[in-house]
Amino acid sequence: MKSIFHLAYNVRDLGEARRFYGGVLGCAEGRSTDTWVDFDFFGHQISLHLGEPFATARTGHVGDALVPMPHLGLILELPDWQAMAARLETAGTDFVLKPQVRFEGQPGEQWTMFFCDPFGNPIEVKGFRSLDTVYAKA
Repeated sequence: MKSIFHLAYNVRDLGEARRFYGGVLGCAEGRSTDTWVDFDFFGHQISLHLGEPFATARTGHVGDALVPMPHLGLILELPDWQAMAARLETAGTDFVLKPQVRFEGQPGEQWTMFFCDPFGNPIEVKGFRSLDTVYAKA
């Protein structure tokens, strides 16, 4: 069964959201009104509505770092992850967790980065050499 997730959350400015999600992340814009806009978030649908973003706290442990919870996550194959990391770095993104590799040489080896959209909504992006190893156990 193929499925697509849908997640709706708040942003304070749709123009700024379009610049970040469409321009920096490269997401295609879908339907919109004066109060919300949909994006194709790498094969999934996100709906960004005008409003106050949800509260987060740095309570999630990733190695020695604390990252924002809750957060939106995405998993990409490594070349796509590397391209996104380069786009974010070029855009001057202030990373919560800079692009890095975790579990190197182990099952589940992955690259990860955490950043926030312009409204403070946290996003984690992981990269894997093969999506077949996403659930690999040690």
